[in-house]
Amino acid sequence: MKNTVAVLAISSLLAFSACKKKESTVKPSDKTEILQPDKLVVDSVKVSDSTKIGDSLTVSFTSKLLVFPSLKEKKLLDSIYIYDEGIKDFSKKGLETYLVNHKNEYFKSTEKESKDWLSDITYAQNWYTSSHMNLASNENDYMHIEYVWSSYEGGAHDNFGFSERVFDLKNNKKLELQDVTSMPKAKLESLLMKNLNKENSGTTDSNGDVQNSEMLLVEVIPATNNFYFDQKNLYFHYSPYEIAAFAAGDIVIPISWDELKGTLIAEFKERMKIK
Repeated sequence: MKNTVAVLAISSLLAFSACKKKESTVKPSDKTEILQPDKLVVDSVKVSDSTKIGDSLTVSFTSKLLVFPSLKEKKLLDSIYIYDEGIKDFSKKGLETYLVNHKNEYFKSTEKESKDWLSDITYAQNWYTSSHMNLASNENDYMHIEYVWSSYEGGAHDNFGFSERVFDLKNNKKLELQDVTSMPKAKLESLLMKNLNKENSGTTDSNGDVQNSEMLLVEVIPATNNFYFDQKNLYFHYSPYEIAAFAAGDIVIPISWDELKGTLIAEFKERMKIK
């Protein structure tokens, strides 16, 4: 059974209840809010449902998509919903319809595939797939969305991951690393290794905190496009297994603006008011 890639905060994973009759809940939107000072209108649509397959398996689906009624550029919207292929209608109703269809297809395919292995499940299990789009920030026309996915479909543990994407609303495009800094990749990777332990992942053992470097699986930490930033740092986010053991969880590595001094792209530096 393959893992379904989807995005969701881990806290919501605990919200699923035990097996019950098929029950569907569609939450068309959270309250619309207008974020100051950029006047970006943000809404959302969420679909949650579960179904029982046989006597021993309950499968749950949860997914939330943000809705941006004030954004009209199709290329930008395609980039925002890049993990949800097939979306043509970016309205609230269109995204709700997409999620309901996606949920139905997931249940249908799971039930079909389960014919080959359902009899091997000897005790009651709850499987799930979940995804979330979270608006992390919107400052100086740079909109940061965090995509979180998680799933459990048998095995020793669930799986989860993160994707960070920043969108330049002024130029209607996804921001790339080269739009932020001209620092050579090798130098960035050197800084990533240097700063690896600056933010602890929270992993502990009998001796206390375990440093990220103790769980590293790679010799070079790649400078990827899975980044975001604030007034102090540029951050690179790595999901479990990407650079370290699963026990490390997800790892965030900061690189300060001072460390990137002299390489920041002029437009970015000006808009973020970095001195």
